[in-house]
Amino acid sequence: MSTNIFEFGQVRPEYAVSVLNERAVRAAAGILFFLALISFMNAWLMGNFHPTRVFVVCFLIEFMIRIFINPRFAPVMILGEWMVRKQLPEWTGAPQKRFAWSIGFVLAATMLYLVVLNNVIGPINLIVCSVCLLLLFFETAFGICIGCKIYNLFNKEKAQLCPGGVCEIPPDQIPKMSLVQAVIFLAFAVAVLAVAQWVYSTAPKRVSELPAAAVTQPAESVDPAEVERCKVPDFAKAMGHEEKWKLHNNCK
Repeated sequence: MSTNIFEFGQVRPEYAVSVLNERAVRAAAGILFFLALISFMNAWLMGNFHPTRVFVVCFLIEFMIRIFINPRFAPVMILGEWMVRKQLPEWTGAPQKRFAWSIGFVLAATMLYLVVLNNVIGPINLIVCSVCLLLLFFETAFGICIGCKIYNLFNKEKAQLCPGGVCEIPPDQIPKMSLVQAVIFLAFAVAVLAVAQWVYSTAPKRVSELPAAAVTQPAESVDPAEVERCKVPDFAKAMGHEEKWKLHNNCK
């Protein structure tokens, strides 16, 4: 094993490219997904963007170390590697991972500029966060590196040593979903939708859904400046985000 500080991946004699331990990479992705989901839910449901700002800074530092110094010294990678220390390593190609992590670095830099430095609140934040969560979820849940697949679109030398051997497995050996499995999955989805419809139809109405005559509120003086500040922008109305926008901006 090489001991160079500035290095991306391990050079092992049995492989033609530098490699990373996929088990540690996947564990680190799971840790980041968990923290990202917590910060996202705080922003989305409670209008609290402080966890998001903290997470963005930490995420950016993590990926700066991974890409420009050495993944072995990135804090979350260290934790992920320690968590799977008793598992046999699964070696995967490092070049495609570096490309995939560069996508994460760009997303983090974008969020740093928007949310941390400029306190921007809008649909662009939702889009960037959703993309980041999607990439992390596919990595940790299925072992699918979406960034690695994008890597193959821009490089003549295709990715090698992909997780699960997907780069080497012949297409005719890929298992297919049977008709019985498809029917079971569709029946389950229909049952879930039916249960959800029943739950929502029998749930007690919230105060905001009651008729105006049923709700008595004390009269309050209206500040014109506050009314103007809390005017919901068109983009929030267009995306059905009106109530969440009011919550995020502390408007009633």
